Amino acid sequence: MHPYLNIATEAAQAAGKVIRHYQERFDQISVEHKGRNDYVSQCDLEAEQAIIKTIRKYHPNHAILAEETGRQKGDDTSKVEWIIDPLDGTTNFLHQFPQYAVSIAVRENGKLTHAAIYDPVADELFTASRGAGAYLNKFRIRVTEQKSLTDSLLATGFPYHDFSYIDDYLASFKAFMTTTAGIRRAGSAALDLAYVACGRVDGFWELNLKPWDIAAGALLIKEAGGLVTDFNGGEDYLESGNIMAANPKLYKEMAQVIGKTISKERRR
Repeated sequence: MHPYLNIATEAAQAAGKVIRHYQERFDQISVEHKGRNDYVSQCDLEAEQAIIKTIRKYHPNHAILAEETGRQKGDDTSKVEWIIDPLDGTTNFLHQFPQYAVSIAVRENGKLTHAAIYDPVADELFTASRGAGAYLNKFRIRVTEQKSLTDSLLATGFPYHDFSYIDDYLASFKAFMTTTAGIRRAGSAALDLAYVACGRVDGFWELNLKPWDIAAGALLIKEAGGLVTDFNGGEDYLESGNIMAANPKLYKEMAQVIGKTISKERRR
């Protein structure tokens, strides 16, 4: 295992320890509103600090992009950035709905190179390094070989605080709903992407996400043999927040639906 992935794993498990602590102490959690349907809890903040502390122990000069504390510039000579979501699925966590995860990715010279997603409820650790494959608890994982939308199970995320694109989203949702075996919306994009990587769902699409939501999951899927793009078929999903992922056989059909249902303006 690459040293950076070892650190990501250690950091994810440290955050998981914080999350498990609060799983049994919901009455002790303080919560703030960042915006409409957008929350940050004491657990989010402490989990993020546990991750950052772990990274800083080994690499005090690396850059960090974290959901709660923002961007911390690093030593430009290293050109390494850690992309952190300490608790993806905060709303689920606050309602004791057991679908949330820690997500950590490493970006070097602008390319994603390592990823760790940890589900503290199921004790499942998804990991990947560029060119070295993707794993679930040290066992190799692959995307499905599903060939057709008709028999596929997709995952997605609903708009929850920015509803400006809801009509486009609902058009895509209707099209996929009527052409697939089913759609799941569990509330954690990081885990949805991890599930594409390990074959629990065949594909995923969502609009308006943040880099920390999808960076680790995107690398997992690529290393598990899948395709990950923005809605124009490009590589700008971390910037646009629009992401589509599937195995190579199913990707083309999904892209056709996205192209027909989501406007050019929203596909940027």
